[in-house]
Amino acid sequence: MYYLKNGINGRIISMIIDRRIDAGKAFDWGRTSEEYAKYRDVYPNEFYQRIADRGLCIDGQNVLDLGTGTGVLPRNMYRYGANWTGTDISPEQIEQAKRLSEDADMKIDFQTVPTEEIDFPKESYDVITACQCFWYFDHERVMPKLADILKPDGRLLILYMAWLPFEDKIAGKSEELVLKYSPNWTGGGETKHAIWIPNVTYEYFELEDHEEYDLKISFTKESWHGRMKASRGVGASLSEEELEKWDEEHRELLDEIAPEQFEVLHYAALAVLKKITTR
Repeated sequence: MYYLKNGINGRIISMIIDRRIDAGKAFDWGRTSEEYAKYRDVYPNEFYQRIADRGLCIDGQNVLDLGTGTGVLPRNMYRYGANWTGTDISPEQIEQAKRLSEDADMKIDFQTVPTEEIDFPKESYDVITACQCFWYFDHERVMPKLADILKPDGRLLILYMAWLPFEDKIAGKSEELVLKYSPNWTGGGETKHAIWIPNVTYEYFELEDHEEYDLKISFTKESWHGRMKASRGVGASLSEEELEKWDEEHRELLDEIAPEQFEVLHYAALAVLKKITTR
């Protein structure tokens, strides 16, 4: 469930409350948009190339990126030639996306709108992407919308990447600290697996392809600290007092266990779904 309310100094706060996520603890990506823009653009070139190699998000295609955040996916795949639209519930995230794309002289249409409320013309997109966000949606409402705005041969591409806390010490210890402050955080404990797809999806789409693979992502202590802060269990949900304490403890932790530069083991996953046209 989404709701909007007026915040300090007239700021519109885009809170998300969903009992499926973090036991219903409210979070607001707008609170961490600056860190998100600076520290969460960490996907390596291989991540994007595997998409393009499948003939997706390339020249001549119209692509809609749902939950675009700061526009990481459209901006990094812009070089492949697709025409991009990006939507997100958070005005602060969209503000960062617009700033970063304009600074790079990229023409991307970014709009502040929840996925459940998108309203685009029928059969207007070749590809719809959802990176790091698919589980947030109200799938019963969203899936028929996505099928409607995709062209007959359109594809839905779901993307995900996560650190592996049971295989990587730095990731594991950092995750333990997040759980200290956000014990109901459901973003931890990842193992490599295929992307979860709710049953309602198969009323409109069929699974065409999926892949899961390991990646090692390079960080400094500062960039890893920023990456952890720009997460739902930290910057998007902790109080200012909690965030200050977490910040101090995490920096101390990294001084104890991490060199100045290091790699963190992640896995990436993708799922390509084809629109069903004979219903």
